[in-house]
Amino acid sequence: MDSTVKIGVIGDFNAKNSTHLTTNASIVHAADAIGQPVAIEWLPTLQLERNGVAALSAYQGLWCSPGSPYVSMEGALAAIQYAREAQLPFFGT
Repeated sequence: MDSTVKIGVIGDFNAKNSTHLTTNASIVHAADAIGQPVAIEWLPTLQLERNGVAALSAYQGLWCSPGSPYVSMEGALAAIQYAREAQLPFFGT
């Protein structure tokens, strides 16, 4: 059984944005501190708007990234609403 925790990061990743790099590093640091394997996947907001949020059920937690404006505020808000309604652990920065 795979014990890796999947964290979805709501946002439009930009390698030049230091807060995006720090978000990844923070998740990895926390996972290392408790000895928990983690997989991080960035979830582009336009994709969330176009494809819906049903795929978010594959994650054990969601993190709404810093660094707005998002490409799709509607996609970001839909993912946040999903986390709230599905009682999925959620962190927003």
